[in-house]
Amino acid sequence: MLKGLGGLGDMAKMMKAAQDMQTKMGELQEQMAEMTVDGESGAGLVKVTASLKGELKSLDIDPSILGGDDKEVVEDLILAAIKDAQAKAAEGQQEEMAKLTESLGLPKDMKLPF
Repeated sequence: MLKGLGGLGDMAKMMKAAQDMQTKMGELQEQMAEMTVDGESGAGLVKVTASLKGELKSLDIDPSILGGDDKEVVEDLILAAIKDAQAKAAEGQQEEMAKLTESLGLPKDMKLPF
């Protein structure tokens, strides 16, 4: 049927594969917004939960660190916990993308646009 049209059959397959990839990437984006990681600092005195998209979901501060004049220490612990959660979110995002690219037959370390 497409015999005389050269590589158009292959082009149709490529377009279908690209469309499938776009659909799967959209689904993964939605899933990553729901998946969470926990970051902490000060041996667990400050804990943060974030989505794999990096959105902060919750903050838990042990009351024992709130009683003194150590405002700067508390601020540093909060920032450190947030950074820990964000680093874990970025790592989780990369792992999920690697799974997706591998399932599509692409190299595991291929960088996709998000």
